[in-house]
Formats: sequence, C-alpha cells, structure tokens
Amino acid sequence: MIVISVVVGILATVLLLPTVSDLVSLLRLAFGGRPTVQRVPAPLPRLLFLVPAHDEERMIESCVRSLIAMRYPAERFAVVVVADNCTDRTAELARAAGARCLERSDPELPGKPRALAWALAQLRIDEFDAVIIIDADTVVDAGFGTALANAGPPIADRAFQAYFDVRNPGDTLLTRMATVLAAANYRFAYALKRQVGLNAPLLGNGMCLGRNVLAEHGWQAFTIAEDWELYALYTKEGVSIESLATAHLYAQEARSLQQSSTQRRRWTAGKLTVLGRHIGGLLSSRKIGVAQKLDALAELTGPGPVVHLGLVIVAAAPMAILDVPGSAWLLTALAASVVRLAVYTVAGLTVQRDPLRAVLSFAFLPFYLVWRLGAAVAALGQIGGGDKPWVRTARD
Repeated sequence: MIVISVVVGILATVLLLPTVSDLVSLLRLAFGGRPTVQRVPAPLPRLLFLVPAHDEERMIESCVRSLIAMRYPAERFAVVVVADNCTDRTAELARAAGARCLERSDPELPGKPRALAWALAQLRIDEFDAVIIIDADTVVDAGFGTALANAGPPIADRAFQAYFDVRNPGDTLLTRMATVLAAANYRFAYALKRQVGLNAPLLGNGMCLGRNVLAEHGWQAFTIAEDWELYALYTKEGVSIESLATAHLYAQEARSLQQSSTQRRRWTAGKLTVLGRHIGGLLSSRKIGVAQKLDALAELTGPGPVVHLGLVIVAAAPMAILDVPGSAWLLTALAASVVRLAVYTVAGLTVQRDPLRAVLSFAFLPFYLVWRLGAAVAALGQIGGGDKPWVRTARD
C-alpha cells in the first residue's frame, strides 16, 4: 500500500507541474512580471520557407502554392522544397508550383531531421533573417509572413512557433477534438507563456528559427522528436521561443485512430527520449531562471491532455477502492491536475465556429482515451530512438 502511495504521489506531482507553472505565471502577471519588448523600425524580414518532403506528390503543390500566394513582397521570401529520398513526382510538382527544389538521396540516413540539416548546409542562410519549417501536408494563411514580420525585430535573434491548426477540422470526431485542443494551446495556454516571457514548445511544423540562432547553435536535433529536442536545446541556451497565434498554418490531421497510431507513438517516445537526454542540462543551466526551468520540466514531462486524463483515472482507482495511505490527499492532487485541462478545453470550445458540434465530438473521448493509453504504452519500446526514418501517415 505504501508503494502504491509513493508511485501515485510521484505521478500526481508530475501531472501537477503544468498547473504550478501556470499559477506562477499568473502571479507574475498580477505583480507586474510582464516583459517589455523594445520595437524599433526595421525593413521587412527576409524569410526562407523550407519544406521537407518524402513522396508527397499528393500534397506538395497545395503547400507550395499557399506559400507563393502569401500577401508578402515576393522579393522578401523564398520557398525551397527538400525532396528527400523520393520515388515519386514530388520534386517535379514542387518546381511546377513555383518552388526551388533540392533533391537528396541518402537511403542510409533518411528522415526529416537529416534532410533539414543537409538542406541548411546547402543554402545561404545568411541571406535571410529567419528559416521557417513547413511540412508538406500543410497550407499557410495568406497573412502568415506578415504575422512573423509584425512579431517585432530582431527576428534573426529569436525563434517562434506558429499556430499549428487543423486543415480538415470537420472530417471526423477526432479532427474536431484536435481543433479544440489546438485552440486551447495556442490561444490560451501558450499565450500565457508569451505574456510572461516563457518559451512555447516547438512542434516541428511552423517553427521559425532566426538566422543568428541557427548560426550560433546550429541544427543539432536528430532524435525521433527533433522539435522537442530543439526546444530543449534552445531553452537551455536562453533562446527566446515565442508562440504566434496570428501566424496560422493548417496541417492535415489524421482522420482515424489507425492513421494516427505511428504519430502518437513517436511523439510520446520522442518526448521521453528528450527528457532523459536533456533535463539535466536544462535544470543546471545558468542562462534561464527558475520559472523557465519549472515550465520546461512541465512541458517535457507532460503526457498530453488525453493521456493525462487517462493516467488520472487509472491512478485514482486504487485510491478509491483500497485503503491506501494518504488516499484523500492523493485524490485531491490528481483531481486538481485535471482542472487546468478542463479550463483550457472549455476555453478552446468557446472559440470554435460551431461550439455545439465541437462539444458533441467529445463523445468519442472515452474510446480515444483507452486507445491513447495503449499507444503510450506501446511507445515505451521506442524510447531512446535516434535518427527518425520517414514514416508515412495515411491521409487524404
């Protein structure tokens, strides 16, 4: 019984970390902790949009055309597609849509992280102020470039994460739930981080990396979750990573559990891999304060909202059934960790175009919860993974 109490106590502590970090942020806001950003007049930044692609002939044209069609001066941006180990017409269609295309053939070292590192070495990054990574199944809002420009100079010294939204929100209950959770993060959770100067996570798609950031720190992320690794590396070095809710991009969300299985396993295993490799350096870094260390720990240990809820239910069962020492306190801590999830989810629902249909989509949550717990368990076998090969997610 004591062992159960200790295990549940550790779990409750981990699950409460995001709540504690948010409360610290709210206190900082209440007592004048909002950072000020000095804005000075500057020319429109020069932007390089880098699109890694592997056999993406079905999606690449719409992606490139959305970038070319942005309301941003054509002479201030460029679009480069990295056709990595492709066996289809990705390169041909990318060029036809208006992009420059680099073709890479290296079957021994496949995958998005290696493709990006190779492309960055081929290009004159010093000619641009920032590099933006856009996945090939994505389209961007027409005002995407302007939103980055309006973030304020010097963009070359900072990093940003764009609003990673859903391209097909009305397809299934799963895509509707994903749209709600995206809004909860970008419009509310990450907005709070931005207000107090804490780093938002980098999520691979929509990452904007300043030229000087790349020059100083390079591209050193080659695990199965290169985005979380970059977040950990840059945060440790004191690089500012801001979430931009005004810079919208829309990616194709998996429409079924079968389609999303490989993604979910990789994300879970990748985050845990990064946690194991970099948490020591983050906590010992002298370039960031206690609040940032706490928030980074919360981000890297956070299992995601659905798995979080599932873990709470699983952990609460023995507390309610067995006479476990401290069960009342442990149940209270577990319940308290869910309050934050509920608040952000409700906030995400309020900004949906059709809130009622969005609410009804959560009828699928019990089934999704069980499946996500299973996927999380399966992901444990992938922890420690190195270079990530291209794994296709079936989509339309």
